[in-house]
Amino acid sequence: MRAVGNFLWFVFGGLLMGLAWWLAGLIMLLTIVGIPWAKASFVIGQFSFFPFGKEAISRKELRRHDDIGTGTLGVAGNVIWFVLAGLWLAIGHLASALACALTIIGIPFAIQHLKLAGIALAPIGKTIVSKEVAEAARAARATAEVTDLRLKA
Repeated sequence: MRAVGNFLWFVFGGLLMGLAWWLAGLIMLLTIVGIPWAKASFVIGQFSFFPFGKEAISRKELRRHDDIGTGTLGVAGNVIWFVLAGLWLAIGHLASALACALTIIGIPFAIQHLKLAGIALAPIGKTIVSKEVAEAARAARATAEVTDLRLKA
């Protein structure tokens, strides 16, 4: 079912928005200082082409520790990203979501566009993994939190 969803998504909007992400990445890449943003843009552009069966999660949630993209520099990077490209990509995904939502059959695609619009606002510090890996990371984090709470009690 994921393959069918991804194929239909690609044909009916995923291609256009994935290319928009890649265009933003190319522009960032040309500036040299924008290389970190370009990498994130290319990764999420690939996700935008075929989103079903995958999920964007925080690297901190996945690895259970901060890195350069999940700390203070990541927040600063997301602010810069928002101003230069994030707002525009989010608007593109919102417009696509609206177009998909006008048809009953397009509602799942509209929901996916809304998720991508959220990612477009702040992509630094996120990684794309399969839904199974995301669920396992959340379960491991919950187990670690329960263990910590038991030790404190």
